[in-house]
Amino acid sequence: MTIAVFGNAMKSDTLREVRHILEFMSTQGVHVILSHELRQELDLREYPVFNDGFINEEGAKQSNDEPVDFALSVGGDGTFLTSAAAIGRKNIPILGINCGHLGFLAEVQAEDVDGILQKLVAGEYTIEQRSLLALSVFDKEGNKRDGLIMAPNALNEIAILKEGLSSMLQIELKVNGELLHTYHSDGLVIATPTGSTAYNLSIGGPLMVPQSRGIILTPIAPHSLTVKPLVVPDDWKFDLKVSSRYDAFMVSVDGRSQSLSTDTSLHIERAPYTVKVVQIGDNSFLKSLRAKLNWGK
Repeated sequence: MTIAVFGNAMKSDTLREVRHILEFMSTQGVHVILSHELRQELDLREYPVFNDGFINEEGAKQSNDEPVDFALSVGGDGTFLTSAAAIGRKNIPILGINCGHLGFLAEVQAEDVDGILQKLVAGEYTIEQRSLLALSVFDKEGNKRDGLIMAPNALNEIAILKEGLSSMLQIELKVNGELLHTYHSDGLVIATPTGSTAYNLSIGGPLMVPQSRGIILTPIAPHSLTVKPLVVPDDWKFDLKVSSRYDAFMVSVDGRSQSLSTDTSLHIERAPYTVKVVQIGDNSFLKSLRAKLNWGK
């Protein structure tokens, strides 16, 4: 078995947990390869058995041709999103180990990691499929601008935001070719069920269980009080045109933000692949709601 490990090498808690994982896996006969940044930060002379390869920033394995069976994301939900983006279409299941705070994606607590990893090695796990959103950008002539967005697929959400201190945006949204609404707001969040507990939750959007087949449209500070969040089927497609006094706006894909001109237009739909999330033990979305949102307390 080969496991790839991702984590933020700038955080001491993450490095401490990665060292622990390396020590544990050495007792299990499991081959571990590290993300490029972890490999640069850790002194792998302490772990010579793991010193023959790494995962680069695009998720490609830089060693022999042995396939990667699982990925461990060590950190918080932000690290999990980064890991999922690196893996992309490679069909590698991800297990999140939480060294952060809230952690709806990174569900395994550091103090439970030995028992959880033993179950992973023993095959005692299930796999959940999580849908993603795919973003395409077009110029004013209608030509698709491939490569303009470095990581265009979102596990949580794609957010359209005003840039800096600019005034509110006008966001024309067509759904399956039909005009739904022109939002006058600070922005619009288009979220997956997985992302319902992220940015969407903080702006008053609805919660959805991750296995739901839907997409959430939640405006940010809309000018009209009658404009509410909307849930639609996840096979619907969205075309957006943004107007702003400053001729620019921000687009954020799972927190990775960049500025775009209002000359561009956006197309969003469900991505053609899923992220596979490892579930072990009694962790569940409902348990996370009770524990992390203090439901019933």
